[in-house]
Amino acid sequence: MSELTLTKTRLFEGVWEGVLKYESGQGPVPKVDVTYLGDPVNGVQIDATDTQDSWRLRFPLPKESLSDGVQTLLITDQLSGDRLETLSFVAGEALADDLRAEIDLLRAELDMLKRAFRRHCVETM
Repeated sequence: MSELTLTKTRLFEGVWEGVLKYESGQGPVPKVDVTYLGDPVNGVQIDATDTQDSWRLRFPLPKESLSDGVQTLLITDQLSGDRLETLSFVAGEALADDLRAEIDLLRAELDMLKRAFRRHCVETM
């Protein structure tokens, strides 16, 4: 199991950022792999922070990952091979279809509740 912990700090303007720390409190500069569909992501940066024994991880979202459906990036510790974090996001038509289905289901349930409430009102009058 990896001694590294990774905490997401933000995703801003297409750049994911997080903070890496060792559970033991100190260690060498971390080495991580960021992959999308098994391929390495370009532009991964690890920089020291103002806090002792913590490093900032930054990488741009790959342009090819910005497409319809669910996309997932993996962040792993190079030394142990353990997964530190996953970044998943949904975009495009797949999301629109899911939302439409959920709205249709909610409408159907609301119509059912309205009918039951009206029937209850008629029966109790």
